[in-house]
Amino acid sequence: MIIAVDGPLAAGKGTIAKALARHYGLPHMDTGKLYRSVAYRLLALGKSPDDIVSATQIAHGLSLDGIEDHNLRTAQVGAAASVVAVHPSVRQALYDLQRGFALQPGGAVLDGRDIGTVVCPEADVKLFVSASSEERAGRRLQELLAQGEAISYADMLAQTLERDARDSGRVDAPLRPAEDAHLLDTTGLSIEAAVDKARLIVDHIRLAKS
Repeated sequence: MIIAVDGPLAAGKGTIAKALARHYGLPHMDTGKLYRSVAYRLLALGKSPDDIVSATQIAHGLSLDGIEDHNLRTAQVGAAASVVAVHPSVRQALYDLQRGFALQPGGAVLDGRDIGTVVCPEADVKLFVSASSEERAGRRLQELLAQGEAISYADMLAQTLERDARDSGRVDAPLRPAEDAHLLDTTGLSIEAAVDKARLIVDHIRLAKS
């Protein structure tokens, strides 16, 4: 069973995807980590996320074993990752990694921004997780503050809107729900409630296909 979980920044897709993976005993991939890893390496080399050649070279050399969590969740890396993800050559370079993970025996859960539309259009279950811009900015702000980063809510909201526009407006694999995706709005929901709703959707689809 392949479960695709898409959605914008801080909508809750990663938390939901991890919970679904645990519940159904499936491996999980946060595909955004691939782009953050490319961005982190670019910044570490003193290069701009607009450097398509360098970004593509790094993407081609990336492996699942070489992806670390440390320092990937900062605001700077997140913003750079959104720019890196616009480059079609980078997306193509990372496509095979994602496809290989999804097609392993038994299936997998992948979360990102184009899983149901590009990476796994044949996924058994497609979820598109969203929430209001204001709530998503607030969630991300709390995460960054907990990491010791100093940023205002106004700046976080502006960054959220800017990233939404970039992700939705890119020519290659724009952020959008797949035609057969099930929409899940997490605005005002607790983590537990959001996960429960996602599980109900998955169970309903599994039952209908059995």
